[in-house]
Amino acid sequence: MSNNNQKLITVFGGSGFIGRHVVRELAAKGYRIRVACRRPDLAGHLQPLGNVGQIHCMQANLRYRWSVDRAVEGADCVVNLVGILAESGKQSFDSLQARGAGWVAEAASANGAKMVQMSAIGADSDSAADYARTKAEGEALVRAAAPDAIILRPSIVFGPEDEFFNRFAAMARISPVLPMIGGGETKFQPVYVGDVAKAVAKAVEGELEPGSTWELGGPETLSFKECMERMLEVVGRQRLLASMPFAIANMIGQFAQYLPNAPITPDQVEMMKTDNVVSQSAVDAGKTLAGMDIAAAPLMSILPRYLVRFRKHGQFEANRGL
Repeated sequence: MSNNNQKLITVFGGSGFIGRHVVRELAAKGYRIRVACRRPDLAGHLQPLGNVGQIHCMQANLRYRWSVDRAVEGADCVVNLVGILAESGKQSFDSLQARGAGWVAEAASANGAKMVQMSAIGADSDSAADYARTKAEGEALVRAAAPDAIILRPSIVFGPEDEFFNRFAAMARISPVLPMIGGGETKFQPVYVGDVAKAVAKAVEGELEPGSTWELGGPETLSFKECMERMLEVVGRQRLLASMPFAIANMIGQFAQYLPNAPITPDQVEMMKTDNVVSQSAVDAGKTLAGMDIAAAPLMSILPRYLVRFRKHGQFEANRGL
């Protein structure tokens, strides 16, 4: 701890869902943290996560190289968590997940700083989904600029502020039907955000092999339908899980993508065509949470804690016999 308080970690995207947990984990280990984000005026929730003066927020945008360089200056390690699920205005997949990631790595390398890049399971340069394609391109640019960078690829991440279970729980409040895109057969390996934050901290602390790539998944592999069934059990609601062919979902996405906080986009439909689970090669190589000695939290040990506001009074406890 006494050594860490002299080290500065720049965290791009530190005010987001995963970012706040990463900042908390690094602050607990005594690091000084510079949170680089587009709207530092909206990042006040980070200050209580550390001691006075330990966490500093500054404005930075991966679309502007000069702001990236400024945010990295003097840092001992740089963590890039920036990612988007849907494009909005100038915030495009290419500018943030590909080119922006490369700029962060170049700046880190020029400053002699270590680099940790948050990617995603399913990153594939040949993917028809722009999200997956640009994640892969970002990885390649990071590797080219900073060969020793550590790349982390999580499956779908769940936790108090997630945009997955919270969104569908809110939908279940008002809709009698939940659409199962592609029949709800797509498989996920939901991973708890706190475990992802622990993985980032291990990378920052030098506990992971330089230049390595890790895939992060929880202890269970669940279909999309099974994820929804667990969510409904927690909130105590019965809803029809209706199969929706990919073609129909894509047609809806063509229009819905232009709505504020788009509920679905064609790119997200495309991603649903591929399972999002830890690969066998990562398991064989020990490049998983288990390989980091992190015991992944099961979904149902966490989900009831933060979906409580959607719950019909007493239903989950009654269903569980509590």
